[in-house]
Amino acid sequence: MAQDLKVRYADKDLAEFRELIEEKIEKAKSHLELLKSAYMNDGNNGTDDTSPTFKAFEEGSQTMSKEANTQLAIRQEKFIRDLKNALLRIENKTYGICRVTGKLINKERLKLVPHATLSIEAKNMQK
Repeated sequence: MAQDLKVRYADKDLAEFRELIEEKIEKAKSHLELLKSAYMNDGNNGTDDTSPTFKAFEEGSQTMSKEANTQLAIRQEKFIRDLKNALLRIENKTYGICRVTGKLINKERLKLVPHATLSIEAKNMQK
């Protein structure tokens, strides 16, 4: 009987990925703070004394930019959550293993998308 060998990344590789992910989390958190502060400070742009038509246009664009900021903030929060989940997988030594095929996800893919849980092979099967 063949021995069932668990395929996983070496601890050295996992440490490199941890560093990469922690950097990405810090950047993502600061980006999220910028989005939140832009949303909070998105008040009056000094159009109080201008024509009512222009003011209505300004309010419309403010609403759109608030919605866009909210969407970006939601996506950023999900990205941070996904990265934190990747750190948990590093702790469990399951990081970089495709959840469909059980094979290692290509290292280059993980460098680009460090929170990936699917190999390209598995991703293509979903199409």
